[in-house]
Order: sequence, then structure tokens, then C-alpha cells
Amino acid sequence: MESNTQNTSVATTEQKPKTGIQKISAFLNAENVKTKFTEILGSRGQGFVASVLAACSQNESLKKATTESIYSAALMAATLDLPINPNLGFAFLIPYTKNSGKPNEITEAQFQISAKGFKQLAQRSGQFKLISESIVYEGQLVSENPLEGFKFDWNIKSDVVIGYVSYFRLTNGFESTFYMSKQKAEAHALKYSQTYKSSTKWIKDSSKWTTDFDAMALKTVTKLNLSKNAPLSIEMQKAVELDQGVLDGEEVDYIDNRKPTLDENNREKEEARLSK
Repeated sequence: MESNTQNTSVATTEQKPKTGIQKISAFLNAENVKTKFTEILGSRGQGFVASVLAACSQNESLKKATTESIYSAALMAATLDLPINPNLGFAFLIPYTKNSGKPNEITEAQFQISAKGFKQLAQRSGQFKLISESIVYEGQLVSENPLEGFKFDWNIKSDVVIGYVSYFRLTNGFESTFYMSKQKAEAHALKYSQTYKSSTKWIKDSSKWTTDFDAMALKTVTKLNLSKNAPLSIEMQKAVELDQGVLDGEEVDYIDNRKPTLDENNREKEEARLSK
């Protein structure tokens, strides 16, 4: 009788499986994981892991992301030495849900670099004397010449956004200006972001292009200007490749730029029909 009581006591005190932030915390604080980040970042490894965990704890959707995708995104950031800290704004973990509403629904964390992050990487190379980006307002674009580039008048004030521009000057004197109209930025978002082009409202509303269009547009012109016109260090080449990706083994999967499956297209059409 006494033995049965003890067994019951043991059974009732068994811990439930960890979920959400507890599961992520247990994973990131495993010795092999902490050792990996220490190998990459040295004494800053533990602080980096803490910042990743803090970012996840502040985002309900990230709490649902797979530990593997969070780990791979964090590794990308650590490899580039870009902190995952929303207050610093160099790089972010962005949650994306696949197969929403289906039995195989899964949320993954995508690594995303901001314009500020790309500028930080460029400055580290020692080749850039100046690098900047700006929103362009109505009246500020004075002229556009396919051979000589663009001219702007920054003294003109307006509240109407017409485009976005990135500029850099190298230490050897080379200069590059990359301008994109707001319409072209919109077209770029619709072409490369499956969430932004979605006909399902809640999916479109969750897109970073919806929640912070200007920041995404500025990041886009910065990234394109650097990738097209700047001398790219090995680190910068890696940043261009890893940005907005999820590691799938040795391959980088661009989950927000993946073509939707037939089932996903049909489900979106049905949801749109029912919402009318």
C-alpha cells in the first residue's frame, strides 16, 4: 500500500514538457549550444544568447517558432557579429508561419538584416568614407539622368513620400547613388514577399512590408546599392546571401520568397471568398 502511494506521488510530480519560451530557453542554454556561440563570439557568446532569448520572449509569434530555426537564425547573426537586439536595430528574428490552419502548421524564425546592419558591415571593411539612406519626399527629386544619376534638393519640405535613396562614397573617391520610387518599392515587395502579396488579410497584415514599409524600402535600396555597386567583402557577400533566410541543412531557404503551393493558393482564395 505504501509503495502505491509513493508511485502515485512520483507520477503527479513529473514535469510537463516545456513549451514556448521555456522550451527555447532550455534549448539555447544547453551546453553544446552555448559552446557554439562562445566559439564564434568568444566572451560575448553568453550575452548574445541572452539577447536572442530576450527578443523571443518579447514576441508571441517567436515563442511558437521551432528551436532549430531560432538557433540557425541566431547563428547567422553571430557569424556576422550582428546583435539580435531590437533596441540596437542591426538585425532581427522575424516569425513566419507555414501551412497556417493545417495539421502540419509550423512557425519558423527568419534572419533579417536592417539598413543599419548592412551599413555596419560596410563600415567594418574600411573601404567606405560615407554611407547613408533617406526617404525622398515630393519636390526633393530635382532631376534624373541615366548617365549622370540623380540630383536632390533636401531643403524642400513635404509629407508626401515619393521614393527612397541610398548613397555611399568610398575612400578612393568612388560614389554611388541608388534611387527607387515608392511605386517600384511597392512592386519589389509584391514580387519578393509572399506575405505582402497575399490576398488573405491577416497574412498580408503580418508582413514587415505592411507594418514598416519605409524601413523595409530603405533596407532594400541600401542592400541593392551595396550588392550592385560596392566592392563586397567576404562578410558582406555572406550577409547578402543570408539576409531573409532560414538555414535548412546547408542550404538557405528564403521562406517569405517561396512560391505558394497549390493548396496554399486554393486556401487563400477560399478565405477571400468567405470574407466577402
